[in-house]
Amino acid sequence: MDDDAVPLDAEELMLMGERLETLPSADAEWVGRLFQECLRARMHEAELLANAPASEPVAESAPELDGQLAQIALDAAEWLKTLWDVGYMGSGSFPALPRTAFPHVELEDVLKSSLFARIREGKRPLPFPPPTRNGLPWHDLVEGQDEHVVTAEVIKDDDNGPARAIIEGGRDWLVVEEITPASVYVVQHRGKGPRYELSVTPFFSTLKREAPRWSREIRLSERAGVRSFMLRWLKADGGVQDVPLRAATWERAESEAAYWIATNSPEMYGQVRFERIEAD
Repeated sequence: MDDDAVPLDAEELMLMGERLETLPSADAEWVGRLFQECLRARMHEAELLANAPASEPVAESAPELDGQLAQIALDAAEWLKTLWDVGYMGSGSFPALPRTAFPHVELEDVLKSSLFARIREGKRPLPFPPPTRNGLPWHDLVEGQDEHVVTAEVIKDDDNGPARAIIEGGRDWLVVEEITPASVYVVQHRGKGPRYELSVTPFFSTLKREAPRWSREIRLSERAGVRSFMLRWLKADGGVQDVPLRAATWERAESEAAYWIATNSPEMYGQVRFERIEAD
């Protein structure tokens, strides 16, 4: 089939919408109105297909597939890709790099996978393994409540200084700083993601996520009726990089910005607060 006859997918449409910013002002207005009309037509088409009778085939050349089942298939594909690329399954159930073959996945692995449950909720997986709690991914520590009661132990190095910590069975915690000798520390999991204050006592320990250390702007601009979000990122050399965010709301823009940071500057992930700026 000729490429021009193939309908554009949602990603291609959004990329075209972002390119409106580069048009001269004389052209941006009428192209923007035409783009909005295309989006309305696409949404109307989707509504017609969603309301079509079950006995009416959507396309003669394609077998009928339930939308929910299709989404499950897409989620499963993202889950398996993340397992292979990131090694996300926790304590020992997924082989460390280098890998030669994909391990056998049992039904129990699917039912108990917090990563698969996360993807099914519409959340993106982190591009690096999160901390674990008793061998299972501990997303709530990174994204949920700020403070947790934990079991913890600090391991000394050869010079009797704090080197690393074991928290809830996870051994990949680095001691970044000792605040109070033999009592209060700043720790970070594998040198990536948020930093935490770890307070160790004989009876119980607490792990408290530190407040963000940096602030970055997310800018919203609207042109010809098309909204676009941009993360303004300060580079190590002092330059500024504007990162386009594929989002329609502030909340999604912040989520996309956080994912970009996790991918490109994982040592800063969870340590950046976002300032919302509406550009003129």
